[in-house]
Amino acid sequence: MRVLHVITGLGIGGAEQQLRLLLRHLPVTSEVVTLTNPGAVARGIEADGIPVTPLGMAGNRDLGALPRLVRLMRRGRYDLVHTHLYRACVYGRFAARLAGVRAVVATEHSLGEHQIEGRRLTAGTRALYLAGERLGTATVAVSPSVARRLERWGVAASRIRVVPNGIETDRFRYTEDARRLTRKLLGLPGDAFVVGGVGRLTPGKRFDRLVRAVAAVPEARLLLVGEGGERERLLRTALGEGAAGRVVLHGACEDPPTADSGAPDLPSLLAAMDVFVSTSPDETFGLAAVEALAAGLPVLHVACPAIDDLPPEAAPGARRIGGSVPEVISALRDVRDAPAARFPQPEAARRYDIAHSARQLMSLYEQAVHGTPLPHEVRHP
Repeated sequence: MRVLHVITGLGIGGAEQQLRLLLRHLPVTSEVVTLTNPGAVARGIEADGIPVTPLGMAGNRDLGALPRLVRLMRRGRYDLVHTHLYRACVYGRFAARLAGVRAVVATEHSLGEHQIEGRRLTAGTRALYLAGERLGTATVAVSPSVARRLERWGVAASRIRVVPNGIETDRFRYTEDARRLTRKLLGLPGDAFVVGGVGRLTPGKRFDRLVRAVAAVPEARLLLVGEGGERERLLRTALGEGAAGRVVLHGACEDPPTADSGAPDLPSLLAAMDVFVSTSPDETFGLAAVEALAAGLPVLHVACPAIDDLPPEAAPGARRIGGSVPEVISALRDVRDAPAARFPQPEAARRYDIAHSARQLMSLYEQAVHGTPLPHEVRHP
């Protein structure tokens, strides 16, 4: 089976790195087109042996990209087109229809209650999405919560399949050596209480609240992994709160890394933490929280569908908290005062192993291309 993946961009981000992981586990011949930004993840995909074609799209209204994409699809004679992220879903579905590709699957990675890919939802955004959605074969939701949001938008339940995001679970197993070496590399004392967070540094993640909360816990240090436009504001906040010396902004982390750069990978950075906190109030899945659970960390989260959609016993180290600064402070103090220990990998981490997600997606591909029955496990509940 020949599959073309179309994605909006390939800088470091959750959906982008999720695509790379899936490509490593899907037993098909794959190629990738990125509409914009052939960044670090594009280089990683190419290092894995999968070709990436940058389309050079100038912006959302660069309609000239559509015929270029149609020509590329016709030349490739693909059995299936799989689109990722809003702009790629809109352009990719229309292009596939024009190119004569009958099987089109789209994954909705970043649909929150009030935003899509960090941008405010509007009536126009929804109308354009729904117009394109009807041209596809199926829409993949990365969690039951996202499936319910798609239904409320007007997507037919019969067209929605839940295939959760996944991680390479075994890579995240905690080791004392990784903790010791990573703390030494980052200049973090071995006995420090290290609070961690992972994600793009954007207003919607509300990392400023985490900075303020850590500032109010004198024993705590903060390790944030990610990059974005809020970086300087977060540094100013830390300085204003008197905690500048206790905040480490590590920057983006490509995972898995493509080469031995000497920088710690994400499992090592998680090993250096004592507690993981997600302050975002509107998440589509919450992949970083699942990775933290796989690393044995206690996880404090304001919103995380990946955890909330499971029974409590599947993630005993996870705790839902309020998102105000005082509530985050109280939760951090509770963890600080508890006996320090790593949790064993919970059922949630094993449930979201990427190999399992790839098998579910492959079943959907077979149905879309060959009309084979879809196993019950990937039907929308």
